[in-house]
Amino acid sequence: MSDLFFYGTLRHMPLLELVLGRPASKLEFAQATLNDHAVYSVKDQAFPMIVHENASIAKGLLVRGLTEEDHGRLTFYEGGFDYDLKAQTVDLSDGSKVQALVFYPEPGLWTRAQLWSLQDWVDEWGAMTLLAAQDVMGYYGKIDAEQIARSFPAIRMRAWAKLAAHQRMTGDARETAKDVILHDHRRAYVNYFGMEEVALQHRQYDGSMGNVLNRSSLMQGSAVIVLPYDPVRDTVLLVEQFRAPIFLAEDPEPWMWEPVAGMIDPGETPEQAARREAEEEAQIFLDRLEFAGGAYSSSGSSTEYLYLYVGLADLTKTIESGGLASEGEDIRTQILPYQDFMDRVDCHGFKDLPLLAVAHWLARHRERLRG
Repeated sequence: MSDLFFYGTLRHMPLLELVLGRPASKLEFAQATLNDHAVYSVKDQAFPMIVHENASIAKGLLVRGLTEEDHGRLTFYEGGFDYDLKAQTVDLSDGSKVQALVFYPEPGLWTRAQLWSLQDWVDEWGAMTLLAAQDVMGYYGKIDAEQIARSFPAIRMRAWAKLAAHQRMTGDARETAKDVILHDHRRAYVNYFGMEEVALQHRQYDGSMGNVLNRSSLMQGSAVIVLPYDPVRDTVLLVEQFRAPIFLAEDPEPWMWEPVAGMIDPGETPEQAARREAEEEAQIFLDRLEFAGGAYSSSGSSTEYLYLYVGLADLTKTIESGGLASEGEDIRTQILPYQDFMDRVDCHGFKDLPLLAVAHWLARHRERLRG
């Protein structure tokens, strides 16, 4: 048994309950403070860090009597954030002092930003973090903390996409709570992508429940697709890069001509992601985005949702080394006159479905954009 002092996101009781796997009614906790410390937001991240700072006071939550199993679950979860445990003396509201363990980040790993607020974090990141934590803790006991740590960025990306999916209503009167029965849900694999398996029944069109179905899904975040178009010069820009899945399909041409594309990071809007990806992959700046629709890319096998855009820009140069080296990207671009581009579409010269979708949208709206 031991006591831990939580100063950051685990002060949010729903998250602590999820990580420990038991309700707050089964925990012994009290408000506490740690002298000569302050809690700051981490630059470009959705969690805080604690630092030594003379005369400052870090507010927190002291949780007592944690078991070996609790420690295992906490280490698994916090291991994804590169924390280490250290002993400190914390103060309770009754004036007493107790020894407790505190999670400290690896020195120099992150850059601190402004002072951190629990309520501000709950408002902005709480819902996404709970979804991500459900995913993470679903792998507890199946893989090690180091492996889940490598998957954390992609897990948060998928959680951000789930939040967007919660708002994706079209008016269907059916309710999954009444019309779907979930018998089993298993997280089978996690890396950059995840793979989940379910056994379920859903209501059929005659009103009855169908047979139990065993299905699996590739779990992905949401992505943006952007076809850069220059309405003055009447040209489009395409990017080319090697695609491993096409290689695995034994297609002899795994280098694909595509629109600009990329995943939406947590905290980003699709529009922000579209502009970022255009700069990273093609080194161009978009003057305006035209929304060409949104849809699931392969609803029978994947959770990926695509936001499609035509991005208006001045297209005057191509590159041979675009993309981010940190992501293993090696991208080149080409600029095509609109008619040459559409001729290749009509002659089946492209193998990327999102490219065909935005090409046909552009064909319908080109005169308006040029006007």
